[in-house]
Amino acid sequence: MSITCFLILTTLVSAVFWVPIIDAGRVGAGAGHYVTGLMWAPAVAAVLTVHLTRLGGESLALRWGGSRYALLGYAIPPAYAAIAYGLTWVLGFGVFAEPAAIAAIARRLGWNSSNPAVVVPLYFVLMGTTQVIINVARALGEEIGWRGFLAPQLVARLGFTWGSVVTGIISAAWHLPLLFFAGYDGGTPWWFSMPCFFMMVIGLSIVLTWLRLASNSVWPCAILHASHNLFIQGVFTPLTGANGSATSHVIGEFGVAVPAIVLLFALGCWRLAQPIRGHARLNDMAAR
Repeated sequence: MSITCFLILTTLVSAVFWVPIIDAGRVGAGAGHYVTGLMWAPAVAAVLTVHLTRLGGESLALRWGGSRYALLGYAIPPAYAAIAYGLTWVLGFGVFAEPAAIAAIARRLGWNSSNPAVVVPLYFVLMGTTQVIINVARALGEEIGWRGFLAPQLVARLGFTWGSVVTGIISAAWHLPLLFFAGYDGGTPWWFSMPCFFMMVIGLSIVLTWLRLASNSVWPCAILHASHNLFIQGVFTPLTGANGSATSHVIGEFGVAVPAIVLLFALGCWRLAQPIRGHARLNDMAAR
């Protein structure tokens, strides 16, 4: 009952923002305000569901989960991004710090120098500090819904593995209107971008669900989500220049490299969850 209620409410609230985005045909419509509203739709649905089903606000795990898990959430995305993009550069599917990309970043930030030795480290520091704060404010909306509410409910019913996977499938499917109608595809055909995106989101769902249960908090999940958006979309992809038509099929959220490495991280988190998989304590943890 509570899961069905949440999914219906999420769809209804999301539709308020899907419609103008689809009408404009681009994700960035409305100066990004539509996307911000859309990312908070799962949180609104979760709060309403908790109220309507009398589950109690503590079920959303809004308490702080500790600095250890917060730092872990921040560090995981740049780790898998560095591996995925490092392999991309080494294998020649993309070019690191392409002069045109560096010059574009410098112009956007109003910097006079376009020396990669100056721009790249300063760009990492700037984005990794100030921008992550903005990203957390957005990502928290999704994570209150997906990991604060939905994942624990599904884990309690299906177990850790399937609860994580189903949460990932639902959250990936929630992006489909943007994939099909708003150009959210990385420039690759939908039949290629969609499987890559689903694979990445499902892998991340396993990581995020483990983090949610281990910390008993949604905050590390929001930080990881924000860090992922920051380093994949805002740092590593802009720093990678094209080296032929294959580049767009390798980099970003719609290429093969990031999803492949994310799945390896997911396997690691799945193994870390072994002490609680199939254990009675899992239901207690999921219900908190």
